[in-house]
Amino acid sequence: MSDRSTIEWTDATWNPVRGCSKLSAGCKFCYAEVFAERFRGVPGHPFEQGFDLRLVPQKLNEPIGWRKPRRIFVNSMSDLFHEDIPIDYLAAIGDVMLRADWHVYQVLTRRHERMHALLTGPLRWMARLPHVWFGVSVENRKHGLPRLAALRETPASVRFVSMEPVLEDLGTVDLSGIDWAIVGGESGAHARPMARDWVVGIRQQCQAQGVAFFFKQWGGVHKKAAGRMLDGRTYDEFPMVASQGFTEASRWHVSRTQTRATGRFYVLRSEDPTQPLLMEPEPDLTPLRGWVLKRVRERPRRWSDLDDELRPEIWRAPHLGEVIRALRVEHVIVAEGYQGKFSRKANPLLRLRATQ
Repeated sequence: MSDRSTIEWTDATWNPVRGCSKLSAGCKFCYAEVFAERFRGVPGHPFEQGFDLRLVPQKLNEPIGWRKPRRIFVNSMSDLFHEDIPIDYLAAIGDVMLRADWHVYQVLTRRHERMHALLTGPLRWMARLPHVWFGVSVENRKHGLPRLAALRETPASVRFVSMEPVLEDLGTVDLSGIDWAIVGGESGAHARPMARDWVVGIRQQCQAQGVAFFFKQWGGVHKKAAGRMLDGRTYDEFPMVASQGFTEASRWHVSRTQTRATGRFYVLRSEDPTQPLLMEPEPDLTPLRGWVLKRVRERPRRWSDLDDELRPEIWRAPHLGEVIRALRVEHVIVAEGYQGKFSRKANPLLRLRATQ
């Protein structure tokens, strides 16, 4: 519970609340409860009271002291929308997120009804914070899919779903309005098995619907041995969002490309002429392709608008141009309002529309 985390999809954890109570099937072998109950009755330990829910106001300002931008999992040892957490305390947590806006905050809940009520009501201002992501846990069809439906109706800059642990085949899942899906199996002594077909089905639906896919783990009793490879590779995709706090890379631009035996590289030149050239490996453009498709399927978009939304520490204008040109060649998108050279610079009003 600190400024470093071993959880694969975040950088740090922040727990201004500790403890929770069971709600659905995914809670049965809760990792947080198992950890906390080990220390029940130990004088002076943060979990001296076990997994009983309690507020920890001395932890409220912790992210303000972390000057380096990072992704922060909020309440990894609790549920931010637990019914016993007062609204004014939730507002105090939101105030810290508002002030320490160089971080990205990842809020995950199983209490979708309270989240929706508060983010459309007294805490609607929190829903508008661009660096705060809101998500729900989906472990099965009975409990998880209603949460997903509620999330789609909840205002948020970024919506994500954590399908961990996956306890059954979720079937066809409507991921419209969802930016990111985390998938993983249960781990620990009582881990329930997760079938490969369930994972592949979710991955295929994410790719078809333009949702970033992050495969966390296979889980099991020996989760490290099981690993997190799927079909010979890892999946570490994150949602494409506008940059908050991560501005250093925007000072560099691509001057040319090089191909080496180890792959294709971008040569970066700084706006500061005293800085040396940098070599950056070409990233996997699959997540960017999905992001572009998702945007143009919502409505026709200007190339320049898409370019403005890029996160500069991950993607650059040549990446976007490469993806757009490939989609046009494949007849997946069409361009409207351009003449001559197919480029943003030559046609600033060029609009892109999906064909399907």
